[in-house]
Amino acid sequence: MPSSKHHHDPMAKQKKKFLVCSLAGIGDTLIATPLIHELRLNFPDSQIDVLVLWNGSRQLIETNPHLNRVLQHNFLESNLLTTLKFLLRLRRTGYDVSINTFPQSRVEYRIISWIINAKLRVSHQYDHFGWLTPVLIHKTVPHDYSRHCIEQNLDLLKLVQAEPKLQSHHYEVYLTPDEIKWAQEYFTTNKLNLGHCLAIHPGSGRTKNLILKRWPIQYYAILVQQLSKLRPDLNVILLGGPDEQAEIQYLVKSANSPKIFSPHTPTVRHLAALLKHCSLYLSVDNFVMHLAAAMHVPHIIVIESPTWNPTIAPYNANYTLVQNPAVHGRNLEFYRYDGRPIQGSFEFLRKCMEAVSPEAVLRAITEKSPNKL
Repeated sequence: MPSSKHHHDPMAKQKKKFLVCSLAGIGDTLIATPLIHELRLNFPDSQIDVLVLWNGSRQLIETNPHLNRVLQHNFLESNLLTTLKFLLRLRRTGYDVSINTFPQSRVEYRIISWIINAKLRVSHQYDHFGWLTPVLIHKTVPHDYSRHCIEQNLDLLKLVQAEPKLQSHHYEVYLTPDEIKWAQEYFTTNKLNLGHCLAIHPGSGRTKNLILKRWPIQYYAILVQQLSKLRPDLNVILLGGPDEQAEIQYLVKSANSPKIFSPHTPTVRHLAALLKHCSLYLSVDNFVMHLAAAMHVPHIIVIESPTWNPTIAPYNANYTLVQNPAVHGRNLEFYRYDGRPIQGSFEFLRKCMEAVSPEAVLRAITEKSPNKL
């Protein structure tokens, strides 16, 4: 079995093998991109691989020029035997360093790193830091709910004898020329370049009980109908993957407006390419919110959910938080990085998201409409 002791310094090697483990959400993989860039600058001749869980994470990161390999395995859907075989193949790679990016608070993430058995395994110290963690992880840094995830990922550099070299940090997404052309053609064909565009993503994550932080789809429908009447110059683009198609079709049908569009996006990067052309973006805190910031959407409007906190704000972006009166600044009472789901009953969390009215969101959009940017 793997040992918790590393008998020689893996950092002494000139060419090292790094494995960046980003097994939480797609947005967390995007948040890890500045760290990946810094690793490449600090270790230009080393092998840097990334391990992700979601296919969307793979799509997002597979064009990143700072990586040697992108490894994807859905640990939630694969059976135990298939997963063990996959992890033992990675173990045979002989990684010198594995880095669990922030936030990956569940002990299962640390067990995965332990099985892969890099000579040096680093992570953050979380609220439920238990007796088992020092066996699974060699070095940690504390986490801080007042600092952004990107900055806390960069804290890990000192554990691998590195330091930030970039003057500033941003999300990094590398679109192909074909993806950029595809988005341009979609906007031209649908004459979307003749007006302003608001992108809406009505979804959220589905692991644990994160689906309960979605804003009610009926509220989105009311909002879209009001926008069709009050802002005839504003095109609305409904974005989402397979998990959001039912909601998107409901909104298209209820709005019954030629100003509502629901493009099929083959990959996450195609979705990102569309965002480059939008003036505004709206959602709860989810991975597409971070993608909108990465694509420099001029203004992002975020509906506050119980999971909101400063660690996940759109980084280096202009955004408005539509405050949730039911949360009322008590976010950490509902959700912390301790591996647990959002605290509260189904009925309570449903009413919590209903506390943000369509009128409040409409005011935020009106105040930040493109002609006022």
